[in-house]
Amino acid sequence: VRSLKNDQRATAVRALSLLRGQSEAVTMARKALADKNPKVRTAAALALGELHASSAISKLKDALSDKEVSVVLAAAHALLLLKDTSAYEVYYAILTGERKGSRGLVSGELDTLKDPKKMAMLGVQGGIGFIPFGGIGFTAVQTIMKDDSSPVRAAAALVLAEDPDPKTTDGLAEEAVNDKSELVRTAALDAIALRGDPACIGKIEPAMSDAKDSVKYTAAATVARLTAIAERRQVKTK
Repeated sequence: VRSLKNDQRATAVRALSLLRGQSEAVTMARKALADKNPKVRTAAALALGELHASSAISKLKDALSDKEVSVVLAAAHALLLLKDTSAYEVYYAILTGERKGSRGLVSGELDTLKDPKKMAMLGVQGGIGFIPFGGIGFTAVQTIMKDDSSPVRAAAALVLAEDPDPKTTDGLAEEAVNDKSELVRTAALDAIALRGDPACIGKIEPAMSDAKDSVKYTAAATVARLTAIAERRQVKTK
């Protein structure tokens, strides 16, 4: 593999993901995670996630501190597939531009996450492969081609629906009401609805008066869902 050009090597490493159940593929991908070329490291992280290589979790966590954001995003996606909660810190930073924990994401990486054009390019270069877009679909692709980071950030919001950290609810509520992007506000509300925490109803109620229908209607549905959850909990405690 080392005799190939960087792009070829990255492609070869990425193809290792097809060899599930083969320990040699995991070994090769783990080795590639330390490669000097960021494209190869990115491919290695993606491969390890798809290989369900739980033995590589520690190495993937180390990759969250990589100097290249593309590697960090790939490692976060891999950790997500491996059900490791440290991945959520990266998605939180993508959504809010702020660091939630103390691990990884140095200042230069945070600057990239706050730069719409750079984040849009990361989404395009990655083929939107390691950032799950769920139901956002074609609208996300159309938007990302305008050098807009909102589809990437909206996708991060949807991922955070599964983050067990209560602090994430506050971050989502903030974006649901104040983010400049309709797509991000809507996605943040979707995530809040899925998290099912009635405590944030008051924080998202302003979104019910949003100028955009998609946000306004999603907010109303989210408040209704959370209110119903609160009422069921009250019944159970009686």
